[in-house]
This record gives sequence, C-alpha cells and structure tokens, in this order.
Amino acid sequence: QVQLVESGGGSVQTGGSLRLSCTASEYTHSTACMGWFRQAPGKEREGVAAIYTGGGSTYYADSVKGRFTISQDNAKNTVYLQMNSLKPEDTATYYCAADSFRRYDGGSWYCTFGVYEYNYWGQGTQVTVSS
Repeated sequence: QVQLVESGGGSVQTGGSLRLSCTASEYTHSTACMGWFRQAPGKEREGVAAIYTGGGSTYYADSVKGRFTISQDNAKNTVYLQMNSLKPEDTATYYCAADSFRRYDGGSWYCTFGVYEYNYWGQGTQVTVSS
C-alpha cells in the first residue's frame, strides 16, 4: 500500500510563496497520477493540481493557474507544489493523493481531480495566508 508524507506547509502573508513536497513510499503503477487537494474549514475537499507521473502531463484548477506549479522528481519518489502569489483564499489543509489510473474522457487520458477516484492520501499540511 502506498504511503504519502507531505511537508512544507506554513504561514505566509498575501503575495508570499511556499513549496510543498510529497514523498511516496513507492512510485509505480499505483501512483500513475499524483494530486494535490485542499480543504478549508466548512468546505469540501477540492483538487488543485495533478501530474501524470509516467509522462509529466500536468493539470490545474482554474483558481490556481498561473500561480501554482506541480512537478516531480522520479528519483526521489517526490512531487512538489510550488505556490506563488498566495492569497487568503488559499488557506487550507493541503493533501497529497495518489491515483492508480489515468481516466479517459473519450478523446484523451487525464488525471482527475475527483476525491473519490484517488486511492491513497497523506495526512495533510497546513497552509495559512494572512491578509
């Protein structure tokens, strides 16, 4: 079973940056897609970014495009989330997750942001952005 450990959370002011890391116990077909999700108090967990580990294709929620960048280091079994131009609305607990499969929409393969599709989850790391 895949185990995921996040790190890099903290408290910053508006406009600041943070880099989150997620290290997986294994980097195999069980981690075809690695995603970053976040959950703020009183809100549903939402996907913010994902990466196809086999090829490097990336996917972003509209709310973070142009500000966040997901990347990976296969040699370290690690994915990163570089967060720039942080806003108070980015405040949340951020979770790393792994999905065993890419999905097919009839035309192309992609990594989903669906919470239910991801098989493994880390414990989360807190990100707080003050105004």
